[in-house]
Amino acid sequence: MYVHSIDQIQLAVLAIQNMLQKIDRLYLPPTSRRDLESILVRQVTRELDRLLPWQAGHSEATAASAVHIGQALGLHDAVLHQLELAALLHDIGLLMLPTQSQTGRESLDMDSYTTIQNHPRLGSILLEPFPFLRETTAMIAHHHERWDGSGYPYGLRGDFIPLGARILAVADAFTAIHVPHLHDRFRRDRVALRILQVAAGTQFDPLVVNTLVECCSGTNPVPMRGQLHQ
Repeated sequence: MYVHSIDQIQLAVLAIQNMLQKIDRLYLPPTSRRDLESILVRQVTRELDRLLPWQAGHSEATAASAVHIGQALGLHDAVLHQLELAALLHDIGLLMLPTQSQTGRESLDMDSYTTIQNHPRLGSILLEPFPFLRETTAMIAHHHERWDGSGYPYGLRGDFIPLGARILAVADAFTAIHVPHLHDRFRRDRVALRILQVAAGTQFDPLVVNTLVECCSGTNPVPMRGQLHQ
């Protein structure tokens, strides 16, 4: 797996920060601003896909699922917007890790795994200077917390974890789960749902998992991987 050099990553991070700074300086009515923020943040996501090619498309897929869950839970448009931005940027902290940890390997030694656990915190630190991402930053910081308190980086549990982060955790896992030798997307996603149901109440908020299951079994299902809005 190709890994970019430290200099390349640093230059890319600076370029991303410049892009976010330009977005932050926009002066538009709220609705128009939200639409433009979504478009421009997706440009940042494409840069992340270039730098982290082993997970290209994952952020877009996570955003589609997260927004669908949020809509089913009745979240306000402004909160849905922040949730979408959080999903698009949730793995940006990976850029701040040592390059040897940016390989996308499925199996990691203990030191590498411990290092990767820092990426939610590092991502929130990277995004903190931009006021338009204030709520987004909190969601990203906590999207690997677990319902039972055994997650990272802060060990929050239950309702102490922001709702947006709990939704993001489920959407992130749903789109990341791979089922070997099962190439039919519909069947694979059904298996992913079963895995999430088993982890509900320990790793994931049961309400959020149940909402995702209901969305997938309803008349307006969650967009499956490969069926994302642009």
